[in-house]
Amino acid sequence: MLKHKGHSSKKNNLAINAVALQDHILHDLQLRNLSVADHSKIQVQKKENKSLKRDAKAVIDTGLKKTTQCPKPEDSEKEYVLDPKPPPLTLAQKLGLIGPPPPPLSSEEWEKVKQRSLLQGDSVQPCPICKEDFELRPQVLLSCSHVFHRACLRAFENFTNKKTCPLCRKNQYQTRVIHDGARLFRIKCATRIQACWRGYVVRKWYQNLRKTVPPTDAKLRKKFFEKKFTEISHRILCSYNTNIEELFAEIDHCLAVNRSVLQQLEEKCSHEITEEEWGKIQEQALRREARDCSICLAPLSPGGSQRGGTGQRSRQTALLSCSHVFHHACLLALEEFSVGDGPPFHACPLCRSCYQKKILEC
Repeated sequence: MLKHKGHSSKKNNLAINAVALQDHILHDLQLRNLSVADHSKIQVQKKENKSLKRDAKAVIDTGLKKTTQCPKPEDSEKEYVLDPKPPPLTLAQKLGLIGPPPPPLSSEEWEKVKQRSLLQGDSVQPCPICKEDFELRPQVLLSCSHVFHRACLRAFENFTNKKTCPLCRKNQYQTRVIHDGARLFRIKCATRIQACWRGYVVRKWYQNLRKTVPPTDAKLRKKFFEKKFTEISHRILCSYNTNIEELFAEIDHCLAVNRSVLQQLEEKCSHEITEEEWGKIQEQALRREARDCSICLAPLSPGGSQRGGTGQRSRQTALLSCSHVFHHACLLALEEFSVGDGPPFHACPLCRSCYQKKILEC
């Protein structure tokens, strides 16, 4: 009888251990449908869920603005642990068949894990699950120092029915919400904005420099000054209101005035002076008592002409209609020297009036 009792107790212990191990495996794999828990409790939970769904009331949208409490800026940057309490011990862990889960990490241990993740550069690189940058989306740090999107990790857990790290396959990890990816993304955005603004400022400065300083290359220098000339001419045209009809009317008026002056000059020069008028002009010249030629500054008398040489032409003097007297040779040289003047339009060297001349024999 004692042997049978000992044998039955061993069998009972083996059965309990097997059930405990099976329950631990089911809990570890999160296979709730195959759990050895009481089915009546599961049915009661399902009925309670159904009753909650039936009691739910429809919400009518009135169109009014709802007062929503905005999250505080401190809460948006706060880091916290998603599962602060360890999971309850399974029967196998209570019996000592399986080791207990690791205790929750302290703040110092979490800081070491975070520093290890920063050294690895996990927040800088994209999420290993979705291969996208973290940006401003929620980010989680595992106790194995690996970083993922919170939504990506939850989807991975639901798909595999396991709580294992997608990279190192560590079981029963602890999760902490961090914001390193969002902080790095803000710094990156600020750096890009500053780079764009600095580039814009430098480009504007370079454009102003190109407009003010001429280049050294010959072709570019030519284009630079051509552009400057066109800008100046365009600015002048824009600054003046040119009326073509008024301009042509002013030109016609100026031409009419010039024609009248030329006509009066021709009439005055073409008038032939009589002998009586020449006598009056000669008397007026004698009153002036001009002894020297105003061109060569030599005396007009015959005695002074011997220094310049003998000859009939050297003793000739020219009396002008303006009563001024010069050597005829000097006057001819001056007329040849004055380019552009015609015979009736020669001007007197002293009074600058058109003259007619008469040769006097000394």
